[in-house]
Amino acid sequence: MLLKGEGTMKKTLLSALVVLIVLIQFGAASAKDDAYQPVAASPETQTSYIESIEQKDGKITAVVDYIQWFEGEEANEQFRLHEQDPDMTEAPDGYYIVNEDDALVELEIAPDAEVRMQIYNRTGNIEEADIVWDEQIDVDRFIGLIQDHEEWDMRDFPYHITVKDGKIIKIVQQYIP
Repeated sequence: MLLKGEGTMKKTLLSALVVLIVLIQFGAASAKDDAYQPVAASPETQTSYIESIEQKDGKITAVVDYIQWFEGEEANEQFRLHEQDPDMTEAPDGYYIVNEDDALVELEIAPDAEVRMQIYNRTGNIEEADIVWDEQIDVDRFIGLIQDHEEWDMRDFPYHITVKDGKIIKIVQQYIP
């Protein structure tokens, strides 16, 4: 025997369960899509450290130090080649950086360059810094981040820079675990 309202309660619980399952599946798909993805390599893109950025005479210039960035098994191979440590045979944290030429190169940054960041101090409180994959910011904001060395020096991250016609047109921060 059903009590008055019991059928409605069952329908409500069933509806809530269906909504919960859909949300869980959507959340799992979103979390998977939100995982780290390596930056796609192209002939125009090189990885570098950005040593400094200056604005002078209407131009924005960056001084960069080109490096080689390796991930996965390629990182392990480079690690073994360069470190030759019998006790460690794999690159810590899954990446390895080689900097065989410490020459610095000065490049102009296009004022409308695309800048993508993974992690930085967005709020002014370093404890709140969190990963937001490929967050687009403008060049002026990026200049401020590179020039601010007080709490978190953004020059410590490698950047994948794309150069076209002698100007940097894209900058993507490399996340480091």
